[in-house]
Amino acid sequence: MTTDPIGTDILQCLARVDAERARRAADPALAARCEALKALQQQRFRATYADLLSTPRYAGAAGFFLEELYGPRDFSQRDAQFQRIVRPLVRLFPKELVLTVHELARLHALSETLDSAMALHLPETVTPAAYVQAWQAVGQAASRQDQVDLTLAVGRALDVYTRKPLLRHALRMMRGPAAAAGLGALQLFLESGFDTFRAMGGAAEFLHTIAQREAQWAATLFEGDPQGRFVALFASNAG
Repeated sequence: MTTDPIGTDILQCLARVDAERARRAADPALAARCEALKALQQQRFRATYADLLSTPRYAGAAGFFLEELYGPRDFSQRDAQFQRIVRPLVRLFPKELVLTVHELARLHALSETLDSAMALHLPETVTPAAYVQAWQAVGQAASRQDQVDLTLAVGRALDVYTRKPLLRHALRMMRGPAAAAGLGALQLFLESGFDTFRAMGGAAEFLHTIAQREAQWAATLFEGDPQGRFVALFASNAG
């Protein structure tokens, strides 16, 4: 195992993800509830950010967040690549990119852990009302804030990279070595993130909107959705 502290922590984060996957593999009912939970969370994101997803300036970045950070996609291929090549990752990629990968790994591990905890409190049929109850049962307000903070940290890093042409050039030059080292999925993630944020022409307003709306939703869910906003969000989109 690599002795680099960042590399070691990336591996530990991925081990947590593996543990959650193994837990679900041993319990098909839990796995099904997790998948339904992820799908519901993606629906919530689509509804919450429908304006950004339909705005030319922000559509690419919002879609990137939706698919790469909030969606129910299977990231096992990317995770497997991380685990196999953490040492060459730390050695080959620029330090700034490695730090972003570290934040991504922390976010991934935290999100999977929280999803499993939520799924344990969900019925077989996952409804918005049941989701609210599970959110309250799990609690962990600090972890929820960490989840948002890490998401925003990845976004801020990608935004900073767009103002560093040499870094983009270095990333482009990494395509060959990354493919040879088995880092193709990671390379695609970084390039896609860089390009979508560059096209946005500044992410400050975009990231502020996410921070503000996620804080509002967290407060609503911790209060038990007293005004029925969360449940109504899905009802309005069902029609």
